[in-house]
Amino acid sequence: MNDRAALDLLLEHGPLSRTRIGELTGLSKPTASQLLARLESAGLVVATGTTAGRPGPGAQLYRVNPDAGYVAALDVTPDRIVAAVADIAGELRGRHTVPTKGRAPARSAARQTARTVTRVVEAVEGAAKDAGIDRSRLNRLVIGIPGALDPATNTLRYAGHVPGWHSPGLLDELREALGTPLAVENDVNLAAVAERSLGAAAGCEDFVLFWVEEGIGAAIVLGGRLHRGATGGAGEVGYMPVPGAPVLHNVTRANTGGFQELAGGDAVLKLARQGGIKARTPQEAVARAAGDGPDGEAVLDELAARFATGLASIVAVLDPQLVVLSGGVVTAGGEALRTRIEDQLYQVAIPRPRVLLGALEDDPVLVGAVQRALAAARDDIFDTSAG
Repeated sequence: MNDRAALDLLLEHGPLSRTRIGELTGLSKPTASQLLARLESAGLVVATGTTAGRPGPGAQLYRVNPDAGYVAALDVTPDRIVAAVADIAGELRGRHTVPTKGRAPARSAARQTARTVTRVVEAVEGAAKDAGIDRSRLNRLVIGIPGALDPATNTLRYAGHVPGWHSPGLLDELREALGTPLAVENDVNLAAVAERSLGAAAGCEDFVLFWVEEGIGAAIVLGGRLHRGATGGAGEVGYMPVPGAPVLHNVTRANTGGFQELAGGDAVLKLARQGGIKARTPQEAVARAAGDGPDGEAVLDELAARFATGLASIVAVLDPQLVVLSGGVVTAGGEALRTRIEDQLYQVAIPRPRVLLGALEDDPVLVGAVQRALAAARDDIFDTSAG
């Protein structure tokens, strides 16, 4: 326990001396010295310079050995697979992207699965090479993907738009091909992990992350833990019936459903066109609306009202402390859209959680996957009890 406490302090504060570690842990100086000697012998910490600015000789500083372990993370979309490799201290060391858009689909499910395995291996190997390490040195891999892994069937749901990821045996095939422990997690859930670790939800125990890209989703954190639901589908709010949305009796297609039809990517583009704003993507449409005078303000007003309609149902059930707005569409609207969503939400919902923009605009899914992989890898690597 003392070893792990010291390692966590080094991760939090950076290089520390024996004396400072003793002060922070409550251990005596001899015990702190023995602890550091043990961790250094195990390859978990390394000496790194000395203190400066005080009379007398400087004290030896120690830090977590970044080369004690490595993790990989993947962000999967229909268009590409982005892989990143980080060392155990949390520094990103490598990155690689494998495009998938426009490639001819495989004719059978077995070939789709085989192609998925090949692409994942290519992405991981590319990121490891960029990091200057061999793939065999990876201790953990976390894959973020749009959809939900059903723990009962081990199959991916709500992700028909991502072919090749639906075989019940896919995870076993990936583990065999990579030789690395791995886990698959919903992409929006990972964005919530990122915001809680490093962003707007830091320290928050109960919050909802509301995600808008082409599709709409949500991540639910209760008591500091992700709530996935019995089949992994908690947060698939794009399918939620809401006032003003068309009633769909067949929602088996990707990105279809009540809330999705009201405020998803296609609806955003349609609303922008009606307001005289031309754009190729929903993000571009919202960004232009945010800087386009009265016409843009009208678009933002209507869009905020639609988002608030769905959010009202979510907060009425969960009563969270905080709603974090994330994804390219809402972040493109900035504070102009955030304040409108907050105002509209407070008009239609009794609970009044804080509404904040996500602090991690760049790669929140990848950041969350790295954080998730680091947490698991550190539990394994920092466990000195076996020694």
